[in-house]
Amino acid sequence: MVIGGAEDKVRERLILARFVALAGGYHGETVGALAVTDVPIFRDAYAPLVRQALVTPFPAPNADEAGDALERLLSEHAHEIAALIVEPLVQGASGMRFYPAAYLKRARELCTRHEVLLVADEIMTGFGRTGTMFACQQAGIAPDLLCLSKSITGGYLPLSCVLSTDEVYRAFYDDDVARGFLHSHSYTGNPLACRAACAVLDLFERDGVIAANRERSRRFTGLAAPLAAHTRVRNFRNLGMIWAFEVESSGPGFAMRAFEAALARGALLRPIGNTVYFMPPYILTDEEFSLLVETGLALADLEA
Repeated sequence: MVIGGAEDKVRERLILARFVALAGGYHGETVGALAVTDVPIFRDAYAPLVRQALVTPFPAPNADEAGDALERLLSEHAHEIAALIVEPLVQGASGMRFYPAAYLKRARELCTRHEVLLVADEIMTGFGRTGTMFACQQAGIAPDLLCLSKSITGGYLPLSCVLSTDEVYRAFYDDDVARGFLHSHSYTGNPLACRAACAVLDLFERDGVIAANRERSRRFTGLAAPLAAHTRVRNFRNLGMIWAFEVESSGPGFAMRAFEAALARGALLRPIGNTVYFMPPYILTDEEFSLLVETGLALADLEA
């Protein structure tokens, strides 16, 4: 292929090259998304259909070592890599695993140096969930591609979008339709979903949601102190409007029993293994969060 400029180089990388994903990352269940998902329960059944991504270590507990590993990988394979994809600051499906913003900053620097695109999957972390509008802001970086969904409409209607830099956009903008992305789906541009998204954005601006969430997070974390101190709770953690912890358990099937026990108390929780997490709506009251704390305490005692 003849390279005619920066846009053509971007296009060639995206079409022909491989992706790098973090160990334990989750990015969806369609075939392309499974290629960069490193959670066996989702990948294994479709392994013959999936192109294997390059996997780099998760950046916790040692972000420096993980950063060094990413640097080595990019140095050795940059010529065949299109992009690095990450869930910024928090991996969801592998157990609400947090990692430091410093790793994101280094990843951005390494991707720029090696001409590899950085893709931030903020479908879970975007729109204030981690304490800033987008998790990437906590590292002071901007990705080349930003994946958004769910929170755009407050969860009322399905809508998603991908934001890109001008360079990536221009690589696929042409009078020749064959250069574009021709695959679309039934939800594309749904006017009701887009109207809901506009209403959500208006609420963020009008009601100062991000600032209100910072105060709400501080207050809720205080309410959760008894849960954090429980003798069978491990690694209680909080980032923005996410709380998570592990329940010390030796018995199988904790997640299902915990789900049923929580539902009986009026709380809809979906534990991941022994990890219990709260990702409540931003309109939650102190009383409602206290119910989550009481439920968490009950789950910690399930097998005591």
